[in-house]
Amino acid sequence: MLRQTGRAVLATSLAGAPYASLVLVAADLDASPLLLLSDLAQHTHNLAADPRCSLLFDGTVGYADPLAGPRLSLLGQAEAVGDARRLARFTARHPAAAVYAGFADFHLYRVSVERGHLVAGFGQINWIERDQLLFPGDCGPLAAAEPEIVAHINRDHVEALGLYAQHLLGRAGEGWQMTGIDPDGIDLRRDGETARLDFPAPVLTPSEARTALVGLVAEARRRG
Repeated sequence: MLRQTGRAVLATSLAGAPYASLVLVAADLDASPLLLLSDLAQHTHNLAADPRCSLLFDGTVGYADPLAGPRLSLLGQAEAVGDARRLARFTARHPAAAVYAGFADFHLYRVSVERGHLVAGFGQINWIERDQLLFPGDCGPLAAAEPEIVAHINRDHVEALGLYAQHLLGRAGEGWQMTGIDPDGIDLRRDGETARLDFPAPVLTPSEARTALVGLVAEARRRG
């Protein structure tokens, strides 16, 4: 859900009273949530006074009984980060945000996750600690190469994206673009539609990413 969900409910403290608001969210390579917030928003004022927050990720869409579906509440602290790489990752996930991402009153925030509460359905309820929620490996080499990998795939391997969508995700196969890659998989977008494709095993380097992407093409062709 951390990787897939593009929106969440952000809970902050309004002078000690709970305040909930809808926000767009993207996941960094280690799965830490990224938020692009306006200085004028009430939740931003709340975070300035108390950076503790909670994010609710809702995975219940499509369930006849929403309470039988999964949802994840994260606890952590939000801090502003002046990081061009993370901002680019956020706007790739949410292209409309590029319009206001450069405004002086908008800043990127990273939520430092402390723990999470997962409700996976009736009777399936667990607290999950930070080291189980976030990717533990060194994401640096893949983070540095991400822009080049994404640009290369979108420029030279559009056919592969179509194969992924059609044969691995069961979606129509044309018009997809890659918006991000992380150790666990890739994010895809077609107009307002998004999709997530996970790797069979984590990748940490550009070389490992290439091997994984080629392997997914082979698997898509096998299924097709």
